[in-house]
Amino acid sequence: MNIQFPVVIKPLGHVDYLATWQAMQYFTAQRTAQTLDEIWLVEHPSVYTQGIAGKPEHLLQQNGIPLVRTDRGGQITYHGPGQAIAYLLLDLRRWQLNVRALVRKMEGAVVDLLHAYRIEAQGRTDAPGVYVDDAKIASLGLKIRHGCCYHGIALNVAMDLAPFAAINPCGYPGLRITQTSDLGISDSPEMLSTKLAQKLLARLTNP
Repeated sequence: MNIQFPVVIKPLGHVDYLATWQAMQYFTAQRTAQTLDEIWLVEHPSVYTQGIAGKPEHLLQQNGIPLVRTDRGGQITYHGPGQAIAYLLLDLRRWQLNVRALVRKMEGAVVDLLHAYRIEAQGRTDAPGVYVDDAKIASLGLKIRHGCCYHGIALNVAMDLAPFAAINPCGYPGLRITQTSDLGISDSPEMLSTKLAQKLLARLTNP
């Protein structure tokens, strides 16, 4: 049986990471059983984010890019201009989802999006995210609070990938990083984030 509830899609454009994280926390803390779920579509200025159990040694060198220690799972990653980010603010009880199932749906949405461009991609159970030929193209992280989630998924579109060289991406030394612009996709981050939101909705509403 398909499950479907209204979801508000909010394209927020270029926004500061810290302010957005705080807004997600506030939204989640204030929500009630009647609060509609939302997906926020954003890009961030250059920033490293470290997961709640993140190990400091995965930041290999200081390069002037700020580091924010955040409350999502996972290790260190990089966000910057040219990356399409979808933050999922969902009541998981409403959707009858556990974290593992939601992660699979998030990965599946990126796989579906890339498949539409004839690019084969896959998720990995040992290292959450989406990969094309063993190069990571999308990373994800979540925080669950009172049965609701926030944070989400970041798809590399048309970035300067150099800052990834200063970290062990998601805690994996030597992990290769790729992006859609290097795979022949010319669509903008804004266009791809909109398409990603639709793929996320399709995955959410189908078992």
